[in-house]
Amino acid sequence: MPARRTPLPEEVLERRRALGRRIAGLRRAAGLSQDQLADAIGMERRSIQRYENAIRDPRFSDLVRIATALDVPLTDLVR
Repeated sequence: MPARRTPLPEEVLERRRALGRRIAGLRRAAGLSQDQLADAIGMERRSIQRYENAIRDPRFSDLVRIATALDVPLTDLVR
């Protein structure tokens, strides 16, 4: 039987939501759809959607690829 996960603290969830809003805002500012960003970094659109909607935390390597595709410093993405 899989172990139960402890619910994330609200502070962590809010930071996840803020990251999703930044990804979505920077993507839109770059004039890209979720499909276009996903294609540019070799990822499924569903993953981009989950990050933007704060359903899932992106891996560090995904954050690096997203920042590169959006031509922004990684620190701007995760501030």
